[in-house]
Amino acid sequence: MMLTGAAGRVGTALRTPLRDEAERLVLADVAPLHVEAPNEVVHRTDLADAARIVEGADAIVHLAGVPDEAPFPDLVEGNILGTQRVLEAARVTGVPRVVLASSNRLTGCYPSTETVSPAMPPRPDGLYGVSKVAVEALGRLYADKFGLDVVCLRIGSLELHPTEPRHLATWLSHRDCAGFVRAALTVPSPGFLAAYAVSANARRFWELDARLGYEPRDDAASYGIPDTFARAGVPQGGDFASAEFTLPFLDGSQEHR
Repeated sequence: MMLTGAAGRVGTALRTPLRDEAERLVLADVAPLHVEAPNEVVHRTDLADAARIVEGADAIVHLAGVPDEAPFPDLVEGNILGTQRVLEAARVTGVPRVVLASSNRLTGCYPSTETVSPAMPPRPDGLYGVSKVAVEALGRLYADKFGLDVVCLRIGSLELHPTEPRHLATWLSHRDCAGFVRAALTVPSPGFLAAYAVSANARRFWELDARLGYEPRDDAASYGIPDTFARAGVPQGGDFASAEFTLPFLDGSQEHR
């Protein structure tokens, strides 16, 4: 198995659970990594030559990329082109399954009063969300045209503990994150599947996909976070959906920088 973006927040949370279940875990990141177990192999790489390091893997969990709002050229390079390189490496080397890190930010402009399913049209809350729309489209293309099994997980707010009112709907615990990824790696013959990965929050915005076969276990409400995230008229992305969040990254908005 291969894990890209292994030094990032999600990669760090998944490294031990995946290592404990994999015969061989190949870790890749541009940041420094060190081998922690006999079944780990580490590559410090930007994935420009992804085929060289994915060959022989039975699955890829692809997390590498730009993790938040940024100038669009950076998102194109890190998220869209990086994903295409990984999918193409899987195609040419015969890796049968790729799990892609999508994001809840792909639908962050839906109102917080609405329950959203993966079948609904994207409403990204920023340029980062737009890049994840493209990531999912690439996954669909490689599943439809080349027969790869591709699961896109729309990851919620991954934190050790919820820390703000919005997390009552969006929090994803480390335990549930590992559970969703295991399900994405083992669900039989998914073809293409996009699904939200979020804990069992009573206030969650998103429908879970029963096809994955994983039931989340944790609920942000158990941490006593005050429920002050106003629902009426507020987008699910909260501050991420504001114009002010994206304006500094637009070429025509120099005055906002």
